Amino acid sequence: MLDVSIIGSGPAGLTAAIYLSRADLKPIVFMGLEYGGQLMSTTEVENFPGFPEGIMGPDLMQKMIKQAEKFGTKLIYETVESVDFSKDEKFVTTSSGKSYSSKSVIIATGASAAKLGVAGESEFWGKGVSCCATCDGAFYRNKVVAVIGGGDTAMEDSTFLAKFADQVYIIHRRDSFRASKAMQNEVMNNPKIKVFWNTVMTEIKGSGKVESVILSDTQTGTRRELKLDGVFLAIGHNPTTSFLGKALELDGSGYIIAKENTKTSADGVFVAGDVRDSRYRQAITAAGMGCMAALDCEKWIASH
Repeated sequence: MLDVSIIGSGPAGLTAAIYLSRADLKPIVFMGLEYGGQLMSTTEVENFPGFPEGIMGPDLMQKMIKQAEKFGTKLIYETVESVDFSKDEKFVTTSSGKSYSSKSVIIATGASAAKLGVAGESEFWGKGVSCCATCDGAFYRNKVVAVIGGGDTAMEDSTFLAKFADQVYIIHRRDSFRASKAMQNEVMNNPKIKVFWNTVMTEIKGSGKVESVILSDTQTGTRRELKLDGVFLAIGHNPTTSFLGKALELDGSGYIIAKENTKTSADGVFVAGDVRDSRYRQAITAAGMGCMAALDCEKWIASH
């Protein structure tokens, strides 16, 4: 039986692996088929400490992978299909049908941005289409961008982007926002922000990068093309927790609930990163929580 299994290969999971492998606990990391988390589909990262010139997202993840392997972490390139945390011995079963047992588990499977599924969305992901204004906003200085959504996140993203962009359009399918009144007021009073009510984006167009979007009026069906440089999706995230079944306590949105620091509802199971964090969703906060989970896990193993 292993000391610890880590499910997830983004900044949270790999940071936890680095700490635990240096503590000689020989963790294994279930990488999944799309390993590396959301940074694998990100271009230049300028806000991760230690890289003053910036670093490409995939390059950053490859460095984390090499660092984890350097200290003895074993990487398993399979997807976890199910878990059993009902006993002292924790079981993790992968897509190949193989089961692994360990004393403890760290869940760091992250969350994926909710997408619209419109034409051009996948093609231009990371090339003008983003789900993180705080990550990518600075790249759009003196440019024109659109934010899709009508909740608090859309308001926050629009206000943040207005610090850099010359023009921010909010595209919202209804005739009113669901965001808090204070946030709405901040947006409506910003001269750089314009709202398209009762409007949906049906297509993203460009050549190598985003150049325009096609908008459709939900009431009249009227279509128009809007020239811009970037599109920010602010329609929510989906935590990767379906494989858990009822093994852990989740909140109403499917995020894992942390009971105390990084402890979950199952003894010996810890959580880190975006799978528990619906607010910050940054690589550096995920890495920080990976460190926390590793230290909590190490202490738990020592006491058991």
